[in-house]
Formats: sequence, C-alpha cells, structure tokens
Amino acid sequence: MRERGVGEGLADEREAPPSPFAAIDWSQPWFAQLGPRGERWQRAALAGYPDLLAAMNADAARIGQTTGRGHPLAFIAQDDLPPGAAYEAHIASTGCVPTRHNLHDFFNGSMWFAFPRIKAALNARQSAELDVLGVGPTRGGVRDMLTLFDENALLFACADPALSAALRGFDWRTLFVARRDAWRRSCEVRCFGHALLEKLIAPFKGCTGHAWIVDVPADYFEWETAARNAWLDEAVSAALLGTGELTSRLFAPLPVLGIPGWWPDNETPAFYDDTTVFRAGRRKS
Repeated sequence: MRERGVGEGLADEREAPPSPFAAIDWSQPWFAQLGPRGERWQRAALAGYPDLLAAMNADAARIGQTTGRGHPLAFIAQDDLPPGAAYEAHIASTGCVPTRHNLHDFFNGSMWFAFPRIKAALNARQSAELDVLGVGPTRGGVRDMLTLFDENALLFACADPALSAALRGFDWRTLFVARRDAWRRSCEVRCFGHALLEKLIAPFKGCTGHAWIVDVPADYFEWETAARNAWLDEAVSAALLGTGELTSRLFAPLPVLGIPGWWPDNETPAFYDDTTVFRAGRRKS
C-alpha cells in the first residue's frame, strides 16, 4: 500500500460541521412544549430540506389548518416565493408559507401547529395592513407590533392581577422570589416567538421576551396542557383580531431564564440581583 502524500485525503477526513438542528435540547421547557411533532421534524430536518418540507406538509394536510384568509396551510421552499411578493401577503393569498432550511423557519412552522389561531390572526392582520399601506420602507406601528409578537412574544397566562402588576411594574422580587410558589398555580408562560426560540438554542441570562399578558380563569390551572393551549390560542387570536389598539406598549419585558423552574441558577434569589438583566422600569404598574 502506498503512503498518503502530505495533505492528501485530509478533506475526506474533515468532519462536516454539526447541523444546527442537532442542537435542539428537547428537555428544555421552552422546547418541550413542541412535543413529539418537533422531534419528528428535527429528524426530517437532519435528513434534508425536502424531508423537512414533506414532514411539515404531511402534518398540515392531516389537521386541515388554514392561514389568515382561509386558505389551506402548506409549506414551500423559500425559492418558490415569487419575486417581489410580500411574505405575509403571499401566505394570506395562497396559504403557502415560504420556509428555509434553518432553525428560524423550523420554529416558525412549529407555531402554526402549537397556536394555529394566533398565527392565522397575525397573518390576517399583517395582510390587512399591507392592503391599506402597501409594502414600503417602514412597516408602521401596527405591523411593527405584529412582527414583534410573531418573532419574540411570550404568552404570560395569569389568574392573579397582583402578579400581572408585578410583571408590568418590573417588580422582579415579587414576581420571582416572594411569589415564587404562585408559578404553575396562578401563572405560567408559553414561548411563542420563533426568533426567541431560535435564540434559546444557546440560552443566555439576558435573553428577554415580550410578554403578552393573558388573564385566565382561576380553574385554568386545573386543566390539561392541551386545553390550556387551546384556550390561549382562542383568547389571544380574538384579541389580535379585535378592535382594540395594537401597540408595542402592550408588551412587558420578561427575562426568560428568570422563570422559576426554567433555569437551575435561578433557584438562588441572588440570581435576580443582576440589574443589567432584571432592570428597574420606568413605567408605573
């Protein structure tokens, strides 16, 4: 056998960089909500782009989900978006969601199944704004708010007004320390924003979502998870489609790793002493 020359065959031996899809840790609470479907999609994504689209479309056909204007939901390759077409308008008019082979769009697609009515409501409002204002250099206040919701929202389900007031008032010691035992009994969180989920692949202390506060009935916390999610889906979508003003001031910032039970280090009260993350707010509760 002849000896290999210097550098010969090294390219063959170099390991391919790991797929970003392999980094999803399903034990984390922000990913666990996506359940078995997410793990199936992960396996498909690791197999390749066509496999991911096929898995997403098979699920869409199975449940009969529709987009903002009632068209059946489907997922297409990003390159199939016609030149010059606006993303949200295309979804509304065709039902087809342009999807890239990356984590950002993987989590975006996941939300069409986790909270289908909210996603359809966002699409309906975005496309309605485009009908009025067209595609311009700026989005406008309503579209900015809707985009922020889609990309970075947390759903803060709460049955205790004092906890909602603590969140709005940046009263972190009350929300996370003094009233810690109220979590999962009087309040809880669902991650919705797909950009936020993408960031949480590599969680960091300052990672902050925009919390949309949802007042829930007291017996909400006695329901099964699926029933809670369905209730949130209905209530939030109705609010987004309602006549109330939509503005970014409706959100409250919420550092994700501060949520009790979501990060080991926050078991120690001193975790919340970091004022670069748990900042004092300027708004009144």
